[in-house]
This record gives sequence, C-alpha cells and structure tokens, in this order.
Amino acid sequence: MTQPAVIRRDHPAHSPLQTALELAAAGLPVLPLRRGKVPFGNCRACAGIACGGRPNMKDAGTCQCPSVCHAWAAATTDFAVITSTTWGPAWRQAVAVAYHPAGAGLTVVDLDNPAAVAWARQTLPATRTVPTTRGEHWIYLGAMRSVNGVREGVDLKSTMAYARWRGHGTGTMTALPAAVRALAEKSPTTVHVASRTVTVPALAEDGECRHRSPSYLERGIAMAEQRITAATSAVHATVYRAFLAVLSTHGRCGCLTEAHIARLFAAAQAKGESPRHCTDAWTNARAKLGL
Repeated sequence: MTQPAVIRRDHPAHSPLQTALELAAAGLPVLPLRRGKVPFGNCRACAGIACGGRPNMKDAGTCQCPSVCHAWAAATTDFAVITSTTWGPAWRQAVAVAYHPAGAGLTVVDLDNPAAVAWARQTLPATRTVPTTRGEHWIYLGAMRSVNGVREGVDLKSTMAYARWRGHGTGTMTALPAAVRALAEKSPTTVHVASRTVTVPALAEDGECRHRSPSYLERGIAMAEQRITAATSAVHATVYRAFLAVLSTHGRCGCLTEAHIARLFAAAQAKGESPRHCTDAWTNARAKLGL
C-alpha cells in the first residue's frame, strides 16, 4: 500500500477531521475517538456505548443495531461518510483520530511500556515505529487476527481492532514477519484478575448464597467458563454475557468471591481478552444490573 502521508499534528489549526481526511486520502480507514481513546457509538442506541460491550466489536454487548455502527467496523476512507451529518457531531467532539489497521492491510504491534519496546528491538524485524505515550507502535505490512496480551505489555491490532493515530513515525514498513504471526498462536503468559479495582458484592449474613446451595454457584461458574472457552467469535460479547448471567443470579446474594472472579477472568484471558477489557466487561455487566 502507499505509505501514509506525513501529518503535521503540531499545527494548531489541524483538527481531528482534517487529520482524518488526510489519512483517508492515504488509504487509512478512520474513525473519531472521544476522551479516553474510546470510539463514539454511531447510532443513538449505542451513544456512549450504552449497549454494554467493547466498542471495537461489531456485535458488542447487547447491541441490536440494524447496521454496523461500532469503531473498527465503521472506519472508512469515504469522504462522504466522514463529512456526513451523522458523523459531524462526533468529529466536533473528537479528541483524537483512530484507524482500522487491517482495513489498510496493516498490523500494529502495540508496545505499552519500555520493557516491551526493549523486547521488540531484540526480537522483531525493524519496521516503521511510532512513539506513544508509554511505548511505541511497530507497524508492519500485512493483516492478521488481533490478540491482546500476547506477552506483558504487547497487543496485536489488525482485524476487528483500531489503533490511535499518533503520527507518521520513522522507518520503512516491512512485511509482517512470521515472528509476529506466531505471537497470535500463544496464550497470554500472565493472568491478572484486573488492572483496576473490581467490586465484589458484599457477603450475605450467613456467607452463602441465600437462595441456592454452594454447588449451584459452582455449576454456574463452570457453565460461564465453558461458555467463554467455547466461543469461536465475538469473544468480548460472549464474556460480557457470561459475566452478566453470573451476576444476574449471584450478584446480590453475596456468594461471589475474588476466587470466582479470577476463574472467569482467566477463562476470558485465555481467549485473548486483556485484564482491562475483562474489568470493563465486569463493570458494564454490574452497571446493567444496577449493582
């Protein structure tokens, strides 16, 4: 593909919309980001991601939109769509621009800390690099499936994912190497319960589920684990619904413990979810149920 044009991000008059149009002209499908690097929902039903799912999944959460409206799936190079009245309000509120790597035939290796950058420099072939807030994006020519947490501080962003535009970077993009593709075949090396605080409902007075026996809870957790493990697509949506099912039954009775949550998070991370996305799904499920 044609190398993306240099964007002068430090120009005071360069708005997100102007940047988006230049990137689209260079062949990068773009989308607007609101504060927190979160995409806008492109329909009223999903404004603020009210559907409860991760915004870069086409069928996120409980969304029943009649057309594609979420992030990576809505990214486009069509000037008519980018400047339409539908997207107009989003661009006026946008704080950054993102793009869909696979839509341009690219893969982004997102290195989130100095240790991950050092590992990449020792392990991966040189390619175009773009500085980020905490690390670097290494961009390769070629698309592949996206996987979070392939190792500590390393995510792969390509199909069904978006990456924030942070500038042109330096170096020439090289072909996607086998070493990067191999990372997608490995399970995450570390399982974390959360990267932020996860709320566990307060215990009931007797410390047990008030309406069922402990064995009922065990079956519920096991079924949720099995449901997540069996997912072959829409993994985050499946994780969210599994969390929702567990919380709808046991979220108010006080029988859930950190150990139960760790089991659910471990099942999700084995399918490629990051600790942050697990926490987001758990928080969204609690909010959906008013917990």
